[in-house]
Amino acid sequence: MMNRNRREFLADVGKGMLIASVGPAVTAELGLAPAFGADEPKRLLFGDREPLVALIQDTPVDKLLPLVVAKLKDGTELKEVVAAAALANARTLAGGDYVGYHAFMALAPSYLMAQEMPKEKQALPVLKVVHRNARSIQEWGGQAKEVLHPVTPAELPKDRAGGELLREACRKGDMEGAERTFAALAKGPAGEAFNQLQLLIYEDANVHRVVLAWRAWAMLDLVGKEQAHTLLRQSVHYCVDWEKFLLRKRLAPPAIRALLPKLLDQYKLAGRTLGQRKAEDAWIERLAETVYGNDRDRAADAAAAALAEGMAPEDVGEAIALAANRLVLSDPGRSKEEDDEGKPEGSVHGDSHGVHASDAANAWRNIARVSIPDNTIASLIVAAYFTAGWSAGYLKKPYPRSEDLEKIKAKDAATLLRDAEAAIKERDQARAAALVQRYGEQGHPHRVVFDLLLRYAVSEDGALHAEKYYRTVTEEFAAARPAFRWRQLVALARVTASEYGFSAPGYAEACRLLKV
Repeated sequence: MMNRNRREFLADVGKGMLIASVGPAVTAELGLAPAFGADEPKRLLFGDREPLVALIQDTPVDKLLPLVVAKLKDGTELKEVVAAAALANARTLAGGDYVGYHAFMALAPSYLMAQEMPKEKQALPVLKVVHRNARSIQEWGGQAKEVLHPVTPAELPKDRAGGELLREACRKGDMEGAERTFAALAKGPAGEAFNQLQLLIYEDANVHRVVLAWRAWAMLDLVGKEQAHTLLRQSVHYCVDWEKFLLRKRLAPPAIRALLPKLLDQYKLAGRTLGQRKAEDAWIERLAETVYGNDRDRAADAAAAALAEGMAPEDVGEAIALAANRLVLSDPGRSKEEDDEGKPEGSVHGDSHGVHASDAANAWRNIARVSIPDNTIASLIVAAYFTAGWSAGYLKKPYPRSEDLEKIKAKDAATLLRDAEAAIKERDQARAAALVQRYGEQGHPHRVVFDLLLRYAVSEDGALHAEKYYRTVTEEFAAARPAFRWRQLVALARVTASEYGFSAPGYAEACRLLKV
């Protein structure tokens, strides 16, 4: 859940794997032309994609999906629709709208979900998110309120690291300085600009900060590395807006800013070669319990100590992901006081601690995989810090509970799957989790369970998180050891049962248009 200060920040703002290089970015299309100064800013344009970007940005929501479906039938590729939606979102909102950046973060997952579906239904998850994306753009004000414009790169001094200059401008709340500094960094290799951006990302342990950065980077597989600057600028705007909020409210900087350098110094981790020691299952379980059951400082220290001992970053990351998964499985559900539209009492979907921690841990793990060693180490320490500190008051026994498992008598796959779907439709989280656990214990194939849960990740709203969390579980299941991987699917079954009954806006229209 967001604390009061972050809610205030979002309200204030609302008012207003590849590492590749890119050549000199000097054209308006790449967003590196003059923007600040006396002249009226020119528009950021996207070449051959501009007509589709403009269609998504400017068309009223109630008229958009028929036009997009017509484009698909005329031969436009689905990934081009996703790319255009992402560019329209970035140009208009620049990470400044709560629902808007959630829509952006769901776009790439929706495309990957489409690849898991029958051909005639592949457009469904994308159309659902494009609808949400367009709604955010229209409510923001569309073209008239575009945030991103071409920007003049700064001349960076040779004796200062670009990331440090970017962080310095951000801490001052200097949007122009941060924008121009990042534009200069974006003239070089895209991977290096992404590495330098990380100095802003681990300035605060926040799910939206890290997932937005990761999903922008992952989106380059669809949009192309030449748009790295445009997509990553969203993170610069998000971070500077947050810093301006802290300064305006005279709030203390996030505690991780002091703790991270302290741990890096204490364990001599700066500039360190990454370890390769492989952990046994029991070690991963112990570290996961440490992260899950302790305060944030202790969890961050445990991750730092493990990395200093030479443990493989992948294994440290798996333990953190397992701790986040435990939050989903042990969540007591929303209280009566927290009952919200689309997230009733007892629910665990949407912005629950477990879903947020899982999505954030997944993003930090992915960044750790593609970034430089210093960022790998910092990302995992901050991931442990963010995942910890939530478990007080959580269930002593995680789902699936023994009493729920004892009620499951069936062993054959067909009966277990049928009963699991019935439990989802009854919003029975305990039974859905137990049935999927029992299915896994019987050695039945996991793909069929994913297909079942995918169907509802597409049809239901999920309080803005269905696509991201489905993708998180897909990736973590694939990366996890056999001893742990079914916990991910059990958690997804629980979340699916929680989110059932809140159909996604635009989904029914998309089904009608596709005749499915």
